Amino acid sequence: MSEVPERPAVAPFKRRSFLASAAVAAGAPAAVAGPAQAAAALPESGPLAAPALGSVARLMAVPETGRGVEWLRSSLQVAVGLELATIPPYLCGWWSVKDRRSEVARMIRRIVGDEMFHLSIVSNLLVAVGGRPQIKAAAPVFPGPLPGGVRAGVNVYLSGLSKPYVRDVMMAIEAPEEPLTRNAQTSPTVGEFYAGMLKAFLTVRPELSVRGQVSEHVGGDDLRPIENLDHVERAIEIIREQGEGTSGSPADPFEDDERAHYYAFGEIYYGRELRETDEGWRYVGAPVPFPDVRPMAPVPAGGWPTPQDAHVRGLLYRFDATYSTVLDTLDAAWSGGGHRALNAAEHAMRGLERPAVELMETQIPYSPGHTYGPQFRALPRPPRAS
Repeated sequence: MSEVPERPAVAPFKRRSFLASAAVAAGAPAAVAGPAQAAAALPESGPLAAPALGSVARLMAVPETGRGVEWLRSSLQVAVGLELATIPPYLCGWWSVKDRRSEVARMIRRIVGDEMFHLSIVSNLLVAVGGRPQIKAAAPVFPGPLPGGVRAGVNVYLSGLSKPYVRDVMMAIEAPEEPLTRNAQTSPTVGEFYAGMLKAFLTVRPELSVRGQVSEHVGGDDLRPIENLDHVERAIEIIREQGEGTSGSPADPFEDDERAHYYAFGEIYYGRELRETDEGWRYVGAPVPFPDVRPMAPVPAGGWPTPQDAHVRGLLYRFDATYSTVLDTLDAAWSGGGHRALNAAEHAMRGLERPAVELMETQIPYSPGHTYGPQFRALPRPPRAS
């Protein structure tokens, strides 16, 4: 069973505890390969096809004088997809850790909570400017690039926690604007994208409507309607400080002294806490032991080849059906369902962990030493009875 921590009353946009078990994102095309082939085929870098629609590069190429309300709506919908895309890979890493009391499990669970809050913030922002989040439609396919073509070369896949997974997926997604070692940027960064949105808000000064925005506890924090430009600025600042595209250094932790996600993942990868030394920031602090994990293999393109085991097929379907319910109810929350629909989504989220862990404890017959895991395949919504 998922742990559900207490929900303290806090001020809007403050740091918070994590809502255990959350999930949104993904889908899958037709099955083409097994996990062994998928693991061998996963590149550390290289060109990946950018999405046909919603390209961040195309949006950022629009002159600032042309970035009006419609531009903001398009950009915020891409942001919905970006926030969605982070959650399934982080959940897979978290669920694969056997000891939930470990420091690594605590860090990953906190970060998943942050991403759920970010998704809620950008959904409220989109509603504020007259749009409506298309959450299920934005669910990305794994493995694949980040939505909008940001961070070209990053291949996001689903797997159990390992050091290569932390480096190639988690740290690659969260790479800050000014990392400890900065590489040449060949595509728009997430931080630049959010900065462009904030500048457009401050320039256009659109009328902001609270109608349809959601007020609710998300991950233990209060999600409140965004009523003015000060709220807009603070909301975007939180997303940038905590996660993808932070412009801060490790010396600038956000509230509760938690480091931005990139640096937290770095502590898992290097096995040491980050500390400032005479030679700059280095991972030389107290040990961060790498945990014992369930050996979930990378989910191949198209998902797992149809298992012969009926129990495994049932677990995969149960997870995907529950995941699809989560997406449908999240869509409903920002389509007039409000906090009741969001509560229903949170309830459905709690049902994801058990089949996911059971899959991670089931051996793959053709890949000794590896187990199955969730595919995050979005199922079509069944038609209503006439």
